[in-house]
Amino acid sequence: MTKFRGCIDIHSGQVKQIVGGTLSDNDSTLKTNFTSTHPSSHFSRLYRENNVTGCHVIKLGPGCDEAAEEALKAWENGLQIGGGINDRNAKHWIDMGAEKVIITSYLFPDGKFSRENLEKVVKEVGKERLVIDLSCRRRENGWWVAMDRWQRITETEVNKETLDSLSVYCSEFLIHAADVEGLCRGIDEDLVKKLGEWATIPITYAGGAYHIDDLKRVKELSNGKVDLTYGSALDIFGGKTVKFEECVAWNKDQE
Repeated sequence: MTKFRGCIDIHSGQVKQIVGGTLSDNDSTLKTNFTSTHPSSHFSRLYRENNVTGCHVIKLGPGCDEAAEEALKAWENGLQIGGGINDRNAKHWIDMGAEKVIITSYLFPDGKFSRENLEKVVKEVGKERLVIDLSCRRRENGWWVAMDRWQRITETEVNKETLDSLSVYCSEFLIHAADVEGLCRGIDEDLVKKLGEWATIPITYAGGAYHIDDLKRVKELSNGKVDLTYGSALDIFGGKTVKFEECVAWNKDQE
């Protein structure tokens, strides 16, 4: 059944909520919705104490390793981590306390999918410890995987064929709808519905959620097969429309 999953997005060493489409190498174009005065470990403990499982820590660029390690130490074997993960450091992050590692850009050198790179990571950590991030941007004919902080569109379309072929290598998918990420203007309902139709392993969707009823809507659209992450709308990240305690209550009601 659809459940709430938490996130800890780290940028320049701080927990932040960022408008996804503005993330690039040029900080002058960056639009930040929220910057926390709390360390990353604060949010780890909050998720742990409320049994919000399957949460992800995402390193958005350089200068994030220390804060990421702090988050993992606060809930060992309880959080997933992504951002710059490859075959050389995946095992390190598992050893640092991550439950699973999340990979994106390493799978798409020069924007083209590399099965060789995927197999290298699987060899290091195993299928059960691996999450594939297929965060995407919408084009007229569908959704296409976006890499390098969602600024570069790859040649890989997000569809049933892609999910089926990759699901044999990982234990779940994470999919940010980058075009609506951080805007709090609603989820990409078409994408959520399709993900529910295509899902054969757990999928977490993120992007645009701004009301507690979005959990119910995702459940309806996906037939309970897709989980939902809130970011900028959540009160613990400075949001005004979704209360963390409501999300925790939703999860308990689904048990």
